[in-house]
Amino acid sequence: MEKNKVFSWSVAVALAGFLFGFDTIVISGADQPIQRLWDTSPLFHGNFIMAMALWGTVIGALTGGIPCDRFGRKKVLFWIGILYLVSALGSGLAPDPYTFSFFRFIGGLGVGASSVAAPTYIAEISSPERRGRLVALYQFNIVFGILIAFLSNYLIGELVEEHAWRWMLGVEAIPAAIYCLMVIRVPESPRWLLTKRSDEGAAREILSFMYPVTEIDRVVGQITTEAKKTVNASLFSGKFKKALTLAFLIAFFNQLSGINFVLYYAPRLLEAAGIGADAALLQSTSIGVVNLIFTLLGMYLIDRMGRRTLILFGSIGYIISLSMVSYCYATGANQVLLLSFVLMFIASHAAGQGAVIWVFISEIFPTEVRANGQAWGSGTHWVFAALITALTPFFIDLVGANPWPLFAFFAIMMVFQLLFALFMMPETKGVSLEELQKRLMSKE
Repeated sequence: MEKNKVFSWSVAVALAGFLFGFDTIVISGADQPIQRLWDTSPLFHGNFIMAMALWGTVIGALTGGIPCDRFGRKKVLFWIGILYLVSALGSGLAPDPYTFSFFRFIGGLGVGASSVAAPTYIAEISSPERRGRLVALYQFNIVFGILIAFLSNYLIGELVEEHAWRWMLGVEAIPAAIYCLMVIRVPESPRWLLTKRSDEGAAREILSFMYPVTEIDRVVGQITTEAKKTVNASLFSGKFKKALTLAFLIAFFNQLSGINFVLYYAPRLLEAAGIGADAALLQSTSIGVVNLIFTLLGMYLIDRMGRRTLILFGSIGYIISLSMVSYCYATGANQVLLLSFVLMFIASHAAGQGAVIWVFISEIFPTEVRANGQAWGSGTHWVFAALITALTPFFIDLVGANPWPLFAFFAIMMVFQLLFALFMMPETKGVSLEELQKRLMSKE
């Protein structure tokens, strides 16, 4: 019964990931119709129409740790839902590209803040044995949101003749409202209550759902003892340089795989391979299906094989698939072969980096600075996501609509990720948050 409570809280909070995935990918269906409607240049279209949400995400991610620490994880999670709701309605009704970009920016703030608050919260209510699977629920919901966004775009494109893109964007208001109602019912993080509010009574009540009664005294003592070692410590004081480096690199490589490049521009990339516009939207849905299936596989394996092992296997899959996608574009190979390797790339990401990134970053920082540490890793992720997304139309235009050099570049970057996993990345599977703090904190 107690474990079911923790699971239900985790599911409710992880729905922020559904909105994250839906919001970031729904724009792919509106990409070209909006460019034709408002006749925007490639640079304006990339930086404002396509990437404005990502610039909001960068700000939301970099600053999300501040309200998480000051007001608590739960309050921030609720207001994230409000941001999504306002963004969906505003961008769907926008009369011009500037208003549209503003409301997409608002949604981006929600995405960025959710990538800080949701993994942080779930990590703090989970036991070491279940933490990987529970935090990975957030990633599962991201890819489920991606799949539903691709499917929603396809169905609306088929059913709505005029201004279909407005419906594609506006329909997100429905899950946003449901999420707001669900997250109201979750409790506050017990670790936040102990370290930020010194409310041991409330923390113990929540911990009773996570641990046997005989273990609660030990867990409370461990949390408070380790918290004293970092009280009033600055994230950049030097104590946490190892965790900062690990968070930066895993987030950096996540985006230098080209995952957002493929997801944001899937219809355009498939059209560049000679697939018709309607078929490209439908084939984009297959990307969402594979993403979901292999995310489930990653969730199953993350507490069995470990985080580092998944990154190692994922890196090998990345290198093979990206190299072959580049080859297919360069030589004009068969469309089925191209799509097969695109799907292999998606599978490698979903079971590797996709399953691991939010879990790993949420684990490696102490409670005192976890929200800000999550903001650091998430901010790194979104800065590179925004840069890649903003510059993609320009580079596609530059290489004559054949993106093979970009895929070759991403393949080379994944060789470096493989080296990172082999020689730098620690395994965090089954280790308590407080024990990880001991292992990763640098001596001053």
